[in-house]
Amino acid sequence: MAQNKIRVLIVDDEERFRATLKKLLGVQGLEVEEAQDGFEALDKVKEQKFDVILLDVKMPGMHGIEALSRIKRIDPMPEVIVLTGHASVDVAVQMIKLGGYEYLLKPCPTEALMAKIEEAYEKKKAKEALKRE
Repeated sequence: MAQNKIRVLIVDDEERFRATLKKLLGVQGLEVEEAQDGFEALDKVKEQKFDVILLDVKMPGMHGIEALSRIKRIDPMPEVIVLTGHASVDVAVQMIKLGGYEYLLKPCPTEALMAKIEEAYEKKKAKEALKRE
């Protein structure tokens, strides 16, 4: 049986970053969607199922923390990896409390990011299996 592709949503206001990351992850065999801000991300989470969400912190309109909180209310299953160019212990702690999976600094090497995505996917599959029991 063919393994399902990991479905990833990239949420970042930097178009070039999103496009580059989408290409890199696509080459790795992932199915990738993108959103330019928290509002678009919420719409996509309402319409589709994702395994892993890569979420930027500093975005216009809706901060990453607010987006994470709302995403988890819509669908608690996807694991959220926070990708940011601005390290902050406070933000990292808030993200984890809200159910974020991991907090990574940009730029993150593709191999390291892929490893985290795969770990997050395994965690999501385990959560789903527990839910079915």
